[in-house]
Amino acid sequence: MEPTHKLDVLGHYCPVPVSKARQALTDLHGGDVLLVVADDPETMHDMPLLVERLGHRLVDVLKSSGEFSFIIEVCE
Repeated sequence: MEPTHKLDVLGHYCPVPVSKARQALTDLHGGDVLLVVADDPETMHDMPLLVERLGHRLVDVLKSSGEFSFIIEVCE
């Protein structure tokens, strides 16, 4: 699934990545796909919870060199 939007929160720590992701998801529409790139280990716990709470779908989580990429499909 190819992202339509990207949010880079590298270098930010809790609660900034989740707060910025929440705002970005609020601004998107059903069918959009958001890629969130973070390096705060807390996001591995917090981001899936946020996505579930907002009713969207966490498509994939990729880990590489201390960075975490969350691919989120926005649902209606």
